[in-house]
Amino acid sequence: MGKFIRLKKGFNINLKGKAAPKVVEIEQPETFVIKPTDFQGTYMPKPVVNVGDTVKAGSPLFHEKKHENVLYTAPVSGEVVEVKRGEKRKLLEIKILADKKIEYETFKKYSVSEINNLSAADVKSQLLLSGIWPTIIQRPFGIVADPAVTPKAIHISAFDTHPLAPDYSMLFKGQDQPFQVGIDILKKLTSGSVHVNTHSTSEISSVFSQVKGAEVNKFSGPHPAGCVGVQIHHLDPINKGDVVWTINPLGVIQIGKLFLNGIYDASRVVAVVGSEVKNPQYYKTYTGASVKKFLDGNLTQDHVRVISGNPLTGTVIGKDGHVGFFDHQVSVLPEGDYYEFIGWITPGARKISFQRALGIFSFLSPGKERVLDTNTHGEPRAFVQTGVFEQVTPMDILPTHLLKSILAEDIDEMEALGIYEVIEEDLALCEFVDVSKHKVQEILREGLELVQHS
Repeated sequence: MGKFIRLKKGFNINLKGKAAPKVVEIEQPETFVIKPTDFQGTYMPKPVVNVGDTVKAGSPLFHEKKHENVLYTAPVSGEVVEVKRGEKRKLLEIKILADKKIEYETFKKYSVSEINNLSAADVKSQLLLSGIWPTIIQRPFGIVADPAVTPKAIHISAFDTHPLAPDYSMLFKGQDQPFQVGIDILKKLTSGSVHVNTHSTSEISSVFSQVKGAEVNKFSGPHPAGCVGVQIHHLDPINKGDVVWTINPLGVIQIGKLFLNGIYDASRVVAVVGSEVKNPQYYKTYTGASVKKFLDGNLTQDHVRVISGNPLTGTVIGKDGHVGFFDHQVSVLPEGDYYEFIGWITPGARKISFQRALGIFSFLSPGKERVLDTNTHGEPRAFVQTGVFEQVTPMDILPTHLLKSILAEDIDEMEALGIYEVIEEDLALCEFVDVSKHKVQEILREGLELVQHS
């Protein structure tokens, strides 16, 4: 029997430009990219392909030094046209010029009855070989899961509360069977339960509501209620020495398709959203797709910031960029590279702010969608302790004190204040409401790496 959790702390950022409920099929982008930088904790990624090589969907592209059996594979078939490196020859991305018709590496297929008899070792072997393993993320630290570890539980967030977040019933429509098979596979990898966490008030897709063999929990409340770290905190908190795995619904579906069909199916639906998009809607594509075809002729102006992911935690990619490995949305916002006199304290009708004095109009009309640019309305300054971080963090931790302990590099204090329970997305709202304009997510990642390697 699942649990019902009601969260009160948090803040919804209601932006203009949500995707219309329709999925559009267009000519596929020409290039696709896989970036090691999308995966936290990858150590010395080493390519196994060169420029000019041809690959199939599911062919290995690179692996890391620490876990050489964890393969990162091609989402499409085609020719490798670039192996991009940065400083000290660090691998940054591998670009593939895609075939018009996708060809697949073939893996072993199983019937439903055969899947029930598989061992954990059999499951891990197939997941590692196909390249689907990196969809499984390990807490603490938010890194790619260690195949040698058995987690105490696996958590799947079946809804998203980030700004302009896509509707999961649109993203995963008709994927009931592979999702169920994916759940059956994941149950073999944990000593505990598989949790599917849904929203209590929104309409729940049958993909999640009809699932069997998993704990289906319900959450209500504002963002960050959809963040899996917040959900884990209220269901079964992570203590020092604990290991929990998380995976998004697409990863579960890909696991199901791998065992049913014997292929790595990297197809996905991506929402192109934002106030500067003429027709915000959903597109069928594949992991790592170029965004050019989605944006050409579809922008209201040229001076915009294109983000792979959501406006709070996404990555700036530009108009020629590619969708990140874990992202289901591309957000386009007005660029805010202008100076505003005493903008950090001036109230305005267009502003969205957690502080009522500055964003009074957004509080008077909370249902109205607003246009928000990327201007931070101020520069970093002294760390002011206002208590606002605690008001937007629905967890029993003290974010202000945690961040200060990270700046002081006090590992014992970090552990005592709950650093094992959070990654960037869990505290992203703190960065949005911070009057001191600190890069909260960067600070937190520095603390996580310090603890991880201590």
